[in-house]
Amino acid sequence: MHKLLSYKISLFFVIACCLSAHSQVLRKRTTLLMGGRFDISIVDKDSLSAEKNIDEVIAEITRIEYLISDWKPTTQVSEINQNAGIKPVKVDREVFELTKRAIKLSEITNGGFDISFAAMDRIWKFDGSMTEMPSAEAIKKSVEKVGYKNIILDSTESTIFLKLKGMKIGFGALGEGYATDKCRAMMIAKGVQAGIINGSGDMSTWGKQPNGKDWKIGITNPFKPEKILAAIPLKEGAVTTSGSYEKFVVFNGKRYSHIINPATGYPATGLCSVTVLGPNAETANGLSTSMMVLGQKEGLLLLQKFPDYSCVLITDKGKIVKSKNFPYKL
Repeated sequence: MHKLLSYKISLFFVIACCLSAHSQVLRKRTTLLMGGRFDISIVDKDSLSAEKNIDEVIAEITRIEYLISDWKPTTQVSEINQNAGIKPVKVDREVFELTKRAIKLSEITNGGFDISFAAMDRIWKFDGSMTEMPSAEAIKKSVEKVGYKNIILDSTESTIFLKLKGMKIGFGALGEGYATDKCRAMMIAKGVQAGIINGSGDMSTWGKQPNGKDWKIGITNPFKPEKILAAIPLKEGAVTTSGSYEKFVVFNGKRYSHIINPATGYPATGLCSVTVLGPNAETANGLSTSMMVLGQKEGLLLLQKFPDYSCVLITDKGKIVKSKNFPYKL
């Protein structure tokens, strides 16, 4: 799945290898799904059961990808995009509700997050080829087809209609988090004791390690990527990080992130990374992306509307800022 708004900083976890008296086993597998890396770890009663459950997780992520990818031409989201300005498209309730939640986040952030960002022109280049900023006219034109207010939902018919030709929606900033949450819920419902589903840095966890200890999630300092900023214990929760420290340009001494504000067409400035903790990876993912765009002040105000979530921000100058409810020392 294409990611435009959010470059995911790789979160990682440290797993103790010793087993408890309950003969739990830990099995891990890494695979490529949704255009990115998924690391799947399952704690179960035996190896065969753990491997089977990993297979089921992969099958579920694949199912979701073939529903919501905007790069696979046969998905429901691609059908919506292909019929922009033409007709509404009937979709599964799952796709409808995910789109509805994305639009709600777009409303709350006043367009700082926008599900229709997929239609944005790629006029900013972060491969070293840019020698000057795009013109104000080109920047304005680049977001002409972006606008969540032009997405029409019909709950009765379960249809989605994009009013303007050339509009597109995409779940690059929500899809991995949604998939990890769905897989966690599926495993818990089956009675699987513990695990971590990590989709390109969007991580859902539950249960404990085989030695009875909490999972430890390491957050990287983008200015010192070889060092851990913090190791956070998680039992059942989610953590996501959005950042821009590897892709940016500098003009007249000002640093411009590759994360573009979909409401203005201009790159985000001020923050280098945002890590959000909370119960749900989909929501945490949307918040971390939105906060990168909104900046420190507006981002922290946004987070206050979600009291179950906390965050760590790192500014472009390396300053570390925590939300008041962040539960750990750094």
